[in-house]
Amino acid sequence: MITEFNVQLAMESERKKLDLAVVAQGVLNCLKDPWKGRYFIALAEEEVVGQLMITLEWSDWRNGWIWWIQSVYVKPGWRKKGVFRGLFHKVEEEALLAGDVASLRLYVEQHNYNAKEVYKKMGLLPAGYEVLDKPMDKGQS
Repeated sequence: MITEFNVQLAMESERKKLDLAVVAQGVLNCLKDPWKGRYFIALAEEEVVGQLMITLEWSDWRNGWIWWIQSVYVKPGWRKKGVFRGLFHKVEEEALLAGDVASLRLYVEQHNYNAKEVYKKMGLLPAGYEVLDKPMDKGQS
């Protein structure tokens, strides 16, 4: 399900068609190695309806972790029903329990205004940074 959600997310938010085999292997590698990331899954009526993934970045400036929220996806029929809010609050709760998390961050496509509004309601505000990217993976980014 995570693989399918990631493929749908890329198409919906960035109009990118991802290679299913590459995504499946990436998800599997993440599930095998917690240093690569950690998935949070939302269930409703015994069905997976949403997900997000956390990756870690150490901040020497803050002497703490930055948890990056990535791969956010909620099935269309479950949007605006609190699924992301529930996932986000669970991440927030775990970050507070960890005690060494300086910040929760995410990046969002510039023109994804709906997502930006949702994130703003959760207290996620522009951080004043711009993400730059140099692909190193033969066009898979």
